[in-house]
Amino acid sequence: MTAFRQLWSDGPRQTLLALLSVAMVSFYVYTAAFAPLGPQYHRGIYVGISLVMIFLSYPSKLGTWVGKPIDVILIVAATGTVSYWMTQYEALNLRAGAENSTDFMVSCIGIVVALEASRRVLGFSFVLIALLMLGFAYAGPWMPEMIQHGGFEIEEIANYLFVSTGGVFGIMANVLATYVILFIFFGAFLEKSGGAKFFIDLPLALAGHKAGGPGKVSVIASGLFGSISGSAIANTVSTGSFTIPLMKKSGFKPEVAGAIEPAASIGGMFLPPIMGAGGFIMAELVERSYSDIMVIAILPALLYFLGVFFMIHFEAKRSGVTGLSPSELPDTRVVLKEGAWHGLPLLVIVISMILGRSAGYSAVLGIGACILVSWIIGKEPMKIPQILSAMIDGAKATLVIGATVGVIGVVVGVVDLTGIGLQISEMILSVAKGIELSQFIPGLVDIPATEINRYGQLLVTLILVAISSLVLGMGMPVTASYLVSAVLVVPAFTELGVSAIAAHMIVYWLSQDSNITPPVCVAAYAGAAIAKSDPWKTGWTAFRYAKMLYIMPILFAFHPEILLSGDWPNIALVYLGAIAGTVCFSSFVQGYLIEPLSPLGRSFMLGATALFFWGSILSIGIAVCLVFASKHHSAITSA
Repeated sequence: MTAFRQLWSDGPRQTLLALLSVAMVSFYVYTAAFAPLGPQYHRGIYVGISLVMIFLSYPSKLGTWVGKPIDVILIVAATGTVSYWMTQYEALNLRAGAENSTDFMVSCIGIVVALEASRRVLGFSFVLIALLMLGFAYAGPWMPEMIQHGGFEIEEIANYLFVSTGGVFGIMANVLATYVILFIFFGAFLEKSGGAKFFIDLPLALAGHKAGGPGKVSVIASGLFGSISGSAIANTVSTGSFTIPLMKKSGFKPEVAGAIEPAASIGGMFLPPIMGAGGFIMAELVERSYSDIMVIAILPALLYFLGVFFMIHFEAKRSGVTGLSPSELPDTRVVLKEGAWHGLPLLVIVISMILGRSAGYSAVLGIGACILVSWIIGKEPMKIPQILSAMIDGAKATLVIGATVGVIGVVVGVVDLTGIGLQISEMILSVAKGIELSQFIPGLVDIPATEINRYGQLLVTLILVAISSLVLGMGMPVTASYLVSAVLVVPAFTELGVSAIAAHMIVYWLSQDSNITPPVCVAAYAGAAIAKSDPWKTGWTAFRYAKMLYIMPILFAFHPEILLSGDWPNIALVYLGAIAGTVCFSSFVQGYLIEPLSPLGRSFMLGATALFFWGSILSIGIAVCLVFASKHHSAITSA
């Protein structure tokens, strides 16, 4: 036993973690660039290595005598079950629906191991969702009539969720192994090459001296860093550790400083080239290239950052917050001269995808560009130690999303197996279609009653989806929340005439709300910890600063031009209106009208803002007015 404890001590365990990390990065870089493998190896190796690394990185807390043997058993079980799936892949496909007892045993063990990995990384609440879904699959005949189904035997459920490609080894595993982890690797290489410092120094030099300068620096830095980090929480912690103290120093209240950073950080989830994992999942679900998704997503993302930027500007004007003194700021020319090359790897990725290369291959080119330009232009070339360190950090950074594979596999598999997704969509539609807005606004311009009713039904559907996304986000990461929401509610939007890409963008944006919307708002809580502010106040302040998170999905639903659908003159007109509306709305929410303004006008602004509680009622009201005004304008111009 003494020998066993020594074998499982921190030293050997960290060595094994490092070896597995290097192996993971090397394998997926090689397969993306040179030799793609079959789906069983492509998905299986990622799931297997991730599970083993999770049990190494998150050891049991039961103590030496019990916990460590359990960890070893779980590692062996993970390796064995995933190896069985890979080696028996073709045979499993041939006997699909007629699996044997060995298949069933492997499936049960594999599901338990995957759920335990999720529990260790993400907590029990995440696993509870999977357990409820498993119970739902089995107890279908006893469910309420609206969600009732025929029910499935335990053997059918287990086999479908593990040895088929509909569960643990389904879409989530495929997207993660094909795209997401490669961009996480790229982010680690870019950071090790010095890119993180450049992405903070450049905004500081550009905007640090302006009114509310540190807050504006936070927006720009979060956009640059978030576009590659793919995580709102990681973005908040990394850039916030620098920007939040600066904001407090310049005069922002602690809860405001702690709120601005997470509100800005979630914008990184919308901004190409990475967009978290969601953009890749979206491309898979709508069957479009990721380069298309990237082009469609960039302008709405910039509108989001514009909204947060002007919210900060008007807050600074109202509160008298000034910028930093020039002596505290780096020189823009020096920053660009010494660090502009850090943008070249991002440029390589964008150009590669525009030219039609796969996202995975483009990420590999970006990794190579990080190393190459550090040697050609950079002051500190990336040598073997830095490269190995980037590989280890990158592989470890994938574990949080890797831990979701088991639970998401169960949820998506059960939804597919039982057909509950269509039932949920039908329930939402049944509620929404009970709304007849035309009876409340008779004679409003020349719009058919059916079209007016559709506006009301869309608004109700948006509200229901926003609430469900918030609830889902309390128990799972936002990418997982998006995938589950997409499976459940996208059909409801498409039934109401919304295009598939617009429906997915709506769900994807709303799936981010749990990061900044109380009571959970994990990114806001991270900002509060750095700012040493009240988490509850910080969460609600972040909610106020991130209002565009709720406005943009309304525009996606009613104005397809915002997603570059339609004629370019109309697209340009909608974007001009959206930019002007974003600035005015930011001013309105902050209670500070665009200068110059009379005291009477300012009093009206404050009163109206208080009346609408700074919230969604105002947002929906403005959206409805925009829709009707747009339709009226179209009718006039066409006449």
